[in-house]
Amino acid sequence: MEQPLVTVIIPVYNIMDCLERCVRSVCAQTWKHLEILLVDDGSTDGSGALCDRLAQEDGRIRVFHKENGGSSSARNLGLEHARGDYYGFVDSDDFIEPQMYETMLREALSGGYRIVQISRDEIGEDGKRRPDVCVPPEEPVFRDSGTFFRTLLLHEGDCSFCTKLIDAPLLRDRRFPEGELNEDFYLLLQLLTEADGVRILPEQLYHVYYRTGSNTRKKSRSEFSRVFADIVKNADYARRLTEEYFPQYEKEAERFGLYQRLDYLLHIPVEQMTRQNAFYREVIRCCRRSVRGMVSNPYLTGRQKLYLLLLSIAPRPVRALHRFSMRARGIA
Repeated sequence: MEQPLVTVIIPVYNIMDCLERCVRSVCAQTWKHLEILLVDDGSTDGSGALCDRLAQEDGRIRVFHKENGGSSSARNLGLEHARGDYYGFVDSDDFIEPQMYETMLREALSGGYRIVQISRDEIGEDGKRRPDVCVPPEEPVFRDSGTFFRTLLLHEGDCSFCTKLIDAPLLRDRRFPEGELNEDFYLLLQLLTEADGVRILPEQLYHVYYRTGSNTRKKSRSEFSRVFADIVKNADYARRLTEEYFPQYEKEAERFGLYQRLDYLLHIPVEQMTRQNAFYREVIRCCRRSVRGMVSNPYLTGRQKLYLLLLSIAPRPVRALHRFSMRARGIA
């Protein structure tokens, strides 16, 4: 029987310092039946040429060059050219252990799982391991779609596509939303409405390289990433899917929407909290409409409820006070 082909899609943009380590870690996989798609998203630092050189060393690598359009557009171009039976994704500043795809694929084949997730850790720019963002399970576990959906609503699950091996048909007619951040979360919710669930493995075989200057980790904390607006939009999308597919988690979805709005309000610069900012005004209106729900929600902490109430009443003064407090503690 022919071995299943695994397609690994790697978006590339101005990442000369990390790209070779990333690609070589994929080429070194113990599962050899791979195609590796490097999508150069309009790099200007020589990363595109490095992709071409790496492709000359390994016939499994195919390179695509495109105008800059963001990570989602690069991934989508990869999906258009993918020929594998299973799909995986690696970010070009990260790297993986040699057995990662074989471990996930054998689990998928033996159990008939359509989504298999490996665990991850994070490595800082100083080379030291950071605290786990997602705590690995002690042993392999299967979470049905509703249960996994719930972990995402409670910020306990891993929504990254980079830690997952996905049955190709799940993605053949789906694409990442372009021009937005937090895109993994949006698309994964769609997959959960079709797949039975997610098989989660405890081995931390995917290494996230935590670097400043990325979309969500700005060097200057005064910068307001658009991710904070996108997470609010995705919270509303999650609420709609909850109502349609997982109504038993209505309270968790309510909590998720309020939490994401709190995150938005605690990061938006005071200067942008104006009547002319329609998105900001709608966030405030939603919080004020939800006072009864936020007070009674069992999944919000007392501190979160207090902040939400205060921000609903006096958003600009509370945000200014919060910013002053953060600066006094040397955090912002």
